[in-house]
Amino acid sequence: MIKLGITGSCGKMGRRIYELAGLDKDLEVALALEKKGTPLIGKDLGRIKVSSNLDGLFLVDVLVDFTSPEAVDTHLDYVAKYKKALVLGTTGLSDAQKSKVEEIAKIVPVVFTPNMSVGVNVLFSIIPEIAKKLGPDYSVEIVEAHHKTKKDSPSGTAKKLAEVITQVTKKDIPVHSIRLGDIFGDHLVVFCGNSERIEIKHQAHSRDLFVVGALKAVKWIFAKPAGLYSMQDVLKG
Repeated sequence: MIKLGITGSCGKMGRRIYELAGLDKDLEVALALEKKGTPLIGKDLGRIKVSSNLDGLFLVDVLVDFTSPEAVDTHLDYVAKYKKALVLGTTGLSDAQKSKVEEIAKIVPVVFTPNMSVGVNVLFSIIPEIAKKLGPDYSVEIVEAHHKTKKDSPSGTAKKLAEVITQVTKKDIPVHSIRLGDIFGDHLVVFCGNSERIEIKHQAHSRDLFVVGALKAVKWIFAKPAGLYSMQDVLKG
């Protein structure tokens, strides 16, 4: 059984990871973390108590992090200290933080991806092929929409989509961001030629989409050697 640690365990994403992990016979949540000062510290979350003590990482095999860029540096330090695998889905990281992820991945196995959705990661694979086949006569732009409380803009997924298209077209891809209501996550890639338009859209209907992908990554990375992995690696595996 894989022992799991969850950061931000009382947030919407963390709580859902806790709930779905509890339904999986191969997983056991051994550590539920929250930042210091959170009123729920010390309260029961199922059969364990919510903690702010990152030294509790000695209890787990894999840590899942969907928190904030402000917390990531500390979490990276501790997974390196205790040699624990990491599934990192936090977006909005700075270039310096991304470099730190790469350094930590020399010590422990890390799955780092802007989106844990299986469908989105299929898009990361096929969108470059579409751009290549359409060629330079087609312009490309991306529109992404998320809930009004999402902090990073554009989304990490939109940035990744733009990146994989740029690798083919060698052109900067415009990205337009919308922050409204409670949208889980919509991404639209538009290819436009002189007489036709191709639109490829992905819509997330529930955060369970990301949780299922994260738990798939947890099972895949368990006992893997140190290295930086993507969701593409998880799906191939």
